[in-house]
Amino acid sequence: MNFKKLALRGFCFLFLYVPYSYSQELEPSTFGNGLLNFMGKDSTWSAKVGARMQLLTISSWSKTDEGYTNPEQNFLVRRARLKFDGFIHSPKLVYKIELGLSNRDISGGSQFTGNTPRYILDAVVKWNFYQNFVLWFGQTKLPGNIERVISSGNLQQVDRSLLNARFNIDRDMGFQLRHHFTLGEKMLVREKFAFSQGEGRNVTVGNLGGHQYTSRLEVLPFGKFTSKGDYMGADLKREETVKLMLAATYDINKDAVKTRSNMGQYMFNDTGFYQTDISTVFIDLMLKYKGFSLMGEYANRDSDNPVALNSDGSETGDTVQVGNGLNLQTGYLFKNNWEVSGRFTNIHLNEEITGREHEQQYTLGISKYIVGHKLKVQTDLSYLTLEHGVNELMWRLQMEVHL
Repeated sequence: MNFKKLALRGFCFLFLYVPYSYSQELEPSTFGNGLLNFMGKDSTWSAKVGARMQLLTISSWSKTDEGYTNPEQNFLVRRARLKFDGFIHSPKLVYKIELGLSNRDISGGSQFTGNTPRYILDAVVKWNFYQNFVLWFGQTKLPGNIERVISSGNLQQVDRSLLNARFNIDRDMGFQLRHHFTLGEKMLVREKFAFSQGEGRNVTVGNLGGHQYTSRLEVLPFGKFTSKGDYMGADLKREETVKLMLAATYDINKDAVKTRSNMGQYMFNDTGFYQTDISTVFIDLMLKYKGFSLMGEYANRDSDNPVALNSDGSETGDTVQVGNGLNLQTGYLFKNNWEVSGRFTNIHLNEEITGREHEQQYTLGISKYIVGHKLKVQTDLSYLTLEHGVNELMWRLQMEVHL
């Protein structure tokens, strides 16, 4: 039997069989809250097993002088994932493991990941060691732009925007320190700091460059959103009062060796790797009120020396993807749980350095939330305009099932 398949089956066996053998009871679960929920005999550990999938179809057309071309079509399992979470020894020490099983989840394997698929998305332990301080250790999302931190299962439209695709800092391995406090009666302030390897997830050969440092500040002037609604698309809870989050992130990757900070391609030169400091700034907001939602994001990436060079000063052909982007997204949820949403995204990479032209995308989306984000059907239509290239029209339809 294939060793990778055997290892994966053994991993699932440990999570499913061993807890069952030693637990006092199997707790009942409702739809969307996990396939299985276990609690230890002495209540010193818990385990929840969940799964979700996204089934997607895409059709796209290119616009020429003669009109639109015949559509390119694709049917795929966009995401298929297993999730395990719970606490160990104490509710103050929690863990999360998330595995990606679809082709797009595990793609990106290289010599730097041991030439193996990248199954592990999250493997992190979180320790609430003192009052409002929580220490994280492991591989998980960095505290970057709000759209990236929102789970892909809780998005307002079929998928994230071009701003996220061009600028997000995704996941990495390292430490995070998080803290929150309240000012006055309502205002909530959250501080997040991360120290990470700086080369993305599942890297086994490193550290090739320096390290990555991330700081994020979130201010909620009117208090908490209902059910963590600031980290979910759409106002499914229909906030009775205005809820607002204003946030900013600063990320610096020292001696980075990839074209998009900890993302993108490695920059090789004649002596090994080209290294340069890369900084990324995000400013974003989330607003919700009685079914209306608004999300705004601004991103900027800069580098000390964005053009990769050999030891003799000649260019290698690799460049840091420097530039900025703006994403505005809004929607209204009707009482029958149908939602109409719209998005405008503007991407302006430095064309002289990157060779990438100015992009603008307009997206109209319709969603039907059958059981919130746990069971929903979404469709959207996007029109992409390029400053000098061929414009494109794209239609998508996706179903989300989250057990």
